[in-house]
Amino acid sequence: MERQRGAQAGEIAARLRDEIVSGAIEGGARLGQDALAARFSVSRMPVREALRLLEAQGLVDVPPNRSAIVARLSRDDLVDIFDMRACAEPLALGLALPHLTNAQIDRAAEIQREIENAPLDRFGDLNAEFHRTLHAPCGRPRLLAHIESLNALADRYLRLAIGTMDHQGPSDDEHHALLEACRARDEASARAVLTAHIMRARDALAAAFDERAHEPDREDASL
Repeated sequence: MERQRGAQAGEIAARLRDEIVSGAIEGGARLGQDALAARFSVSRMPVREALRLLEAQGLVDVPPNRSAIVARLSRDDLVDIFDMRACAEPLALGLALPHLTNAQIDRAAEIQREIENAPLDRFGDLNAEFHRTLHAPCGRPRLLAHIESLNALADRYLRLAIGTMDHQGPSDDEHHALLEACRARDEASARAVLTAHIMRARDALAAAFDERAHEPDREDASL
């Protein structure tokens, strides 16, 4: 029974996470346990566990004795997420590089070709898969899980801004430079390229966030 409840909680959390990241459920929305239990045809127990999973990922806030609330997007949150990525991902890449095979680099290159030919709404998923392929051999499952969580949070911002900013062209160039450094097994260059790649994305998204927040009809700085 406990295993079944855990599986249900994981499925519910995954569904809600996709809807929050895509913007189908907006920041500030309340997630009532009774309504969610009815929607997913389960008891409140797995719903409560699912909300705790989402809270741990930074996607919802769960005040005591109140409905969960979807975390609002903010510029400070955006910067925090990307600064954390700039620490975690170069670490993972540096640890992975001695074990990275040519086949894995070739797979990342294939994903990059997909990125260049895919519609914008697939960019986030393919981009995450590109980096995941290069990080995979690092042998640090906790670090990789941390990076996955940060990428899910970052994707909320990317999906809102990708269509209005010149991001994919520079990102493609940086990915090619990263692949070249990985093929050369040049750890210093690979880490430097990746750090610059993440920080440029941070600054571009922050600028897009600021522009969107100051549109005439917006009453606050949330997206």
